[in-house]
Amino acid sequence: MRVKMCGMKTLAAARAAEEAGADYVGFIFAEGSRRYVAPETAREIARELRHVKKVGVFVDAPMDAVNDIAALVGLDYVQLHGHETADMALRAACPVIKAYRYGDDFDAAAANAYPAEIILVDSYVAGAAGGTGTAFGWQEAAREIARVTKPVLIAGGITAENVGEAGAVFHSFGVDVSGGLEEDGEKSEAKIRAFMAAVCACD
Repeated sequence: MRVKMCGMKTLAAARAAEEAGADYVGFIFAEGSRRYVAPETAREIARELRHVKKVGVFVDAPMDAVNDIAALVGLDYVQLHGHETADMALRAACPVIKAYRYGDDFDAAAANAYPAEIILVDSYVAGAAGGTGTAFGWQEAAREIARVTKPVLIAGGITAENVGEAGAVFHSFGVDVSGGLEEDGEKSEAKIRAFMAAVCACD
């Protein structure tokens, strides 16, 4: 099971994620998010990381701006977490992760047709682009999500306590976790390590 740890704002947290064995770390470049990080700060963090893949998360940003930030930070992937069209994704300078919200805009056929390497399925919460820490109805969603022919990351309310269940329900490529790593709104190195221990236990 691959693990993407999202919402990194400090070098200590990103380094802890890499050392614990995360496959991807995510930086949020949507300015309305409480996990927003300035591109210049993300660049300084990214320079210190050795092998973990770096993902930039954008919500309906102009693709020129997405590509400029990707080049500045040295991103390996761009995650399009809004309502970006396929034409927009084709203009991305990096491989694309496309996020859908189950219960809002998720459709397996559309996900299969979208020009992305990885599909991410998050919870739908009205008025929020994502990162709400709310799980969706996994059992009812599993059959539809299984129709996606690309690697899938499951997001929304993933924690060390339920990541094993998520793996058993979806058999997905991986999971995306953010709020489940936080204490008082900030990434906890202890929770990062505990999460990866739980993943190793269920693998």
